[in-house]
Amino acid sequence: GHTTGPSLNNDKLYKFAYSAEVYVDRVKASLQKSAGYRISSGVDVNLLWRNPDNDDDQLVKITMKDVQVENVNERPAAENIFKGKSTEKIIGKDYLEALQRPIVVELVRGKVKTFYSYQNEPGFTQNIKRGLASLFQLQLHSGSSREVDISGKCNTTYHVRQDQVTKIKDVDSCETEKKKFTSHNRILDVGTKGSSATVYVLEDSFIKSIKAEENFVFVLNYRRKTGAKIVSKQRLELKSVQAGMGLIAAKQVAGVIKTLDPNYVAVPLEAEPVKSECRKCPSLSEHWKSIREHMHPDKLSKPEAAKSFLSFIQNVRKATKEEILKIIRSENKEFLPQVVDAVTSAQTPESLEAMLEFLDFKDASTFILQERFLYACGFASHPSEMLLKSLTEKFKGDVASEEIRETLVIVMGALIRKLCDREGCKLPAVVEAKRLILNRLEKANKGDNVQMYLLALKNALLPEAIPVLLKYAESGEGPISSLAATALQRYDPSFLTKEVKETMNRIYHQTRKVHEKTVRTTAAAIILNSNPSYMEVKNILLSIGELPMEMNKYMLSMIQDILHFEMPSSKTVRQVLKDMRAHNYERFSKMGSSSAYTGYITRGPDVSSTYSLDILYSGSGILRRSNVNIHVFDRNTELHAIQVVIEAQGLESIIAATPDEGEENLDSFAGMSAILFDFQLRPVTFFQGYGDLMSKMLSATGEPMNVVKGLVLLTDFLQEIQLQSGPTASAEFMGGLAIDISGGMEFSLWYRESKTNVKNRVAIFIAGNTEVDSFFVKTGMETTLEAETSLDFISTVQFSQYPFLVCMQMDRVDSPFRTHMTKYESLPSGRRYTARRGKAATLAGNEYPLHQENSKMCKMVFGAKSDSAGGWF
Repeated sequence: GHTTGPSLNNDKLYKFAYSAEVYVDRVKASLQKSAGYRISSGVDVNLLWRNPDNDDDQLVKITMKDVQVENVNERPAAENIFKGKSTEKIIGKDYLEALQRPIVVELVRGKVKTFYSYQNEPGFTQNIKRGLASLFQLQLHSGSSREVDISGKCNTTYHVRQDQVTKIKDVDSCETEKKKFTSHNRILDVGTKGSSATVYVLEDSFIKSIKAEENFVFVLNYRRKTGAKIVSKQRLELKSVQAGMGLIAAKQVAGVIKTLDPNYVAVPLEAEPVKSECRKCPSLSEHWKSIREHMHPDKLSKPEAAKSFLSFIQNVRKATKEEILKIIRSENKEFLPQVVDAVTSAQTPESLEAMLEFLDFKDASTFILQERFLYACGFASHPSEMLLKSLTEKFKGDVASEEIRETLVIVMGALIRKLCDREGCKLPAVVEAKRLILNRLEKANKGDNVQMYLLALKNALLPEAIPVLLKYAESGEGPISSLAATALQRYDPSFLTKEVKETMNRIYHQTRKVHEKTVRTTAAAIILNSNPSYMEVKNILLSIGELPMEMNKYMLSMIQDILHFEMPSSKTVRQVLKDMRAHNYERFSKMGSSSAYTGYITRGPDVSSTYSLDILYSGSGILRRSNVNIHVFDRNTELHAIQVVIEAQGLESIIAATPDEGEENLDSFAGMSAILFDFQLRPVTFFQGYGDLMSKMLSATGEPMNVVKGLVLLTDFLQEIQLQSGPTASAEFMGGLAIDISGGMEFSLWYRESKTNVKNRVAIFIAGNTEVDSFFVKTGMETTLEAETSLDFISTVQFSQYPFLVCMQMDRVDSPFRTHMTKYESLPSGRRYTARRGKAATLAGNEYPLHQENSKMCKMVFGAKSDSAGGWF
């Protein structure tokens, strides 16, 4: 009769040779030097029964014989972990017996309808047999369908040409229970590609040979050189056809199975989870003891700290709540903040429960730990709905410290955004948190309260919050309207409607009321960054010349920066300038010291990064705002890596100068606000009010104030893969950052000089482990990368004359950089083969160029100082 699947002849025994190989290596490497192993065996196949009513329904017995395990590449004896070991010794006697027990497969129209095996068989031998059974599944006509095999339910396409069939499986479409998580931002994440193809050659309506190959590639998006690949190959070749057993007579399949062996049971074809037991693995507390010294607060800007942080997170992820609490409760206050960073970053239900049980928000004495916990939540790579729900509950309860209450809601904003970005906007906890923030903002009357909800919205970036932000930007008091405007500045320009642009134009041109310079310049930046019209640009250019002195200079500098850096609006700006030539010179030759400048830190094939530095002064030479930004971007995504803003107001009285128009009644204030990896932190106040300022000035040690210190999990990627041949593979990449950012502001009345200083010290450690785990042998590749650097921004102002002298410096020290790669094959007994490669280099330090004018001024400032020694004050 006609068959749509392969058909076996009665009374025949088909003898095949089978091999399954895995290779692990760097992405571009050839397979000749890869780590890996090969399992090979004979395979006997014979027909047990054919349905009398349907030729296309066959019961087939498949048996593995003479199993061998060996290296996938020739190795000298000393490097061969299998040398001198029999298969029984490598796999284990019971396991080998299980592996060689036959399986029975019911094929209907070429697809595996039922897979029969023994109930309590070890998972990993069962999976190897499932991998073999899946190979026998094929259809003899071209077309696509969803079919189930060892990998789960996958989209599969067949191409048939005479005696050759190609089966392509779309590995991304497989529905499986495998563990998987990725980092929040694409730039910090790992790119993956997978493919699976099987080629069948048929002869006499049955299989002559099968070649299958799967490839999985993983690369770090921000450094594509760091990556790994897994290649898995299967081959089955017909060696001979011999006379075999006769068929079993029966009406139904059940009867045949009973006759054959009543212990057979139907088992799913999809792989079952298998994890090899870890022998000699340290407990959580033993592991903590071994890395503890690297986590001392003074060592936090070293790669070793970031490395220890990552390995600790991996172990916390396997730990129970009790084990975690035991460490937290026994540690002293120097080390506790780092433990909190790691436990919170682990993001397991157990680690969250441990933290919530340990921290008491009604007690202000553990302020530092509460803050570190909340910041680590804000940086979470794949936050859960449960996390947001828990923080919302805490926020509604009693919180002893007002600053922690503010931080709580700011972090809730960040979690709303991360969950919404992953299609989680409709989750009950997200809906509730959004409602809470928007409702409380509506009812807020005190400035502080308004501020904290606006900061939460600055993280959440909800489209529905735009009208509220517009209201506060236009009608709020100074700091409030400034904050609302910077929140709008963080939205993607595609969200900025006509209404937003009209409001920004009204603020900049002061159509309805007088606004502070800080808000007006932010409004101008929003207009110029969101595809401005010809008229909008023209009106801004016409206003230059009519503005207060320093604002004039700042706007001019902003326009020059757009042109020099070829920003998207530069075409329109050029067009307007061409048409405005008549009244150009007078308008564009303004004196002043404010400035805006953007330049590249790195331009690479994978990602590029830019720095921008802009500074706005009041007419008397006192800083109003300095803003340092670092952005990282690739072709599709952008990451706001760092922003440090120092804002000051009402400081003219210190040097007995006249405030600018409209700024006579501003309260003395200076503070700092930071964004780190797209997450707005709680701003820090240096001083508030004249009395506070004077007492701090007189006791000024010039010691910078710490803004952020701790360990951040930047890259957090895990993907488990079911290989078609049976083993489980996994790729895990983690990137940890140890960071220490501080900032300060000092005055010297003697030299009529002020200085702002922002220090960024960072160390990064990235670890990737790509592994294939076959229970009796593991093979894989570890790759690490470490670097440390420090970036300093210093601006010195001398206001003894006008225009006052400003010198800005942005320096990076020499930065060591090391990469390491280890390929390995290992047996549970501890016998191991490794091949290592490493490379170390130093990125030379650099003083980043700012604009020409700045370089001239620095010469003057430092020339003028050399003749007058003495400290501040």
